[in-house]
Amino acid sequence: MIRAILYFIIGIITSCYYFSFGFTFLPSSINTKMILAVVGIGLFVFTVLKQRSFTISKEMLSAVIFSAVFSLICFLTTDINNTNDLSYATYLLSFFTWLGGAYTVCALIRIVHGEASFRLLTTYLATVCFAQCVLALMIDSIPSFQLLVDNYVAQGQEFYEEVNRLYGIGAALDGAGVRFSIVLIMISALLCTDQKIRENRFFIALFLIAFFSIAVIGNIISRTTILGVIGGFCYFFFGAGLLRLEHRKFNGVFIVTLLIALGLCIYGYNINPAFHDHMRFAFEGFFNWVEKGEWRTDSTDKLNKNMWIWPSDMKSWIIGTGMFDNWAFGTDIGYCRFILYCGVTGFAVFALFFVYNAIVFAHRYPEYRAMFFIFLILTFLVWVKVSTDIFQIYAFFYCMERSDTLKFSTKRV
Repeated sequence: MIRAILYFIIGIITSCYYFSFGFTFLPSSINTKMILAVVGIGLFVFTVLKQRSFTISKEMLSAVIFSAVFSLICFLTTDINNTNDLSYATYLLSFFTWLGGAYTVCALIRIVHGEASFRLLTTYLATVCFAQCVLALMIDSIPSFQLLVDNYVAQGQEFYEEVNRLYGIGAALDGAGVRFSIVLIMISALLCTDQKIRENRFFIALFLIAFFSIAVIGNIISRTTILGVIGGFCYFFFGAGLLRLEHRKFNGVFIVTLLIALGLCIYGYNINPAFHDHMRFAFEGFFNWVEKGEWRTDSTDKLNKNMWIWPSDMKSWIIGTGMFDNWAFGTDIGYCRFILYCGVTGFAVFALFFVYNAIVFAHRYPEYRAMFFIFLILTFLVWVKVSTDIFQIYAFFYCMERSDTLKFSTKRV
């Protein structure tokens, strides 16, 4: 019982990190990610004082340099262009905030489980994403529960109501879609690689239930989730050898779970008007393809027609305009916003930072090399739609097992 409570607490803390939010009774500048980062710093200092030494992996040191260079370029961009928009000039601070929060989560997982492994991390993240999907449906269908959440959680829900979008607790719009996509890819990687999971039909079924639930409800919350669905299915077919006769145990559970998920979706689509509308929104491209013979959505139409906006002079192409906030150029497209803000110079460093992260962990976890390759593809695909990044997941891996390290001692000689 006590261990179950501890697991539940870790799940809540993981959600507060991965889907951070503010509180209505605290200043708007404070959110759960920042609180966990402060706790992480405290835990790190306590560990250093206790061991009187600490280690920093060479990979992490290089990542710090990447983020510092990117922050410096963005600061110079604002200085050269005489703006005060420090959106990404403070990226180094964001880097350490994500790292501090991830350190807290990994430390708690180690305390309770004795280790912080990919299997445990994926289990907690899958559970958290599944819970967020359930919470989003509850908020949408139970007014009293929505009122309870809105009274204490500050997450810009007024805008979500205005645009009629589902939201969980810290999970909404493209930010949630990107995080859902990451976890869907991680679930598929775990099911394709971890033999302990693959040998147990019960575990396979649980992860597949989470996968299909997030795939459907996650798309209702944010259609960006479809990227994770596609990545996950590619992993299943090419990594797990789906439909191969030698993988009967996995294939059987997969097919049964898929058929049940499809049956429930078809039933809900035809019986429940609200779910009918949600499905029409979530899979608008599919419905347009079937009914009109063309794959298109309202959001992609807007992106293609109005939002590909580029610098108008060579200086802006090289160093940017120093403007990012307040929808300065009327575009959501990540490539446009980054280049308009810090030019090709800053964007190149930022892009190489994520190439570096993918290479580092593909080397450290060779059995999951395909997963990190898909993460890299996801990074560049996401920027077609929104200006966000996926460092929050890499922060977990930096805080797990370390390989080649630099050791520093606080002991007096």
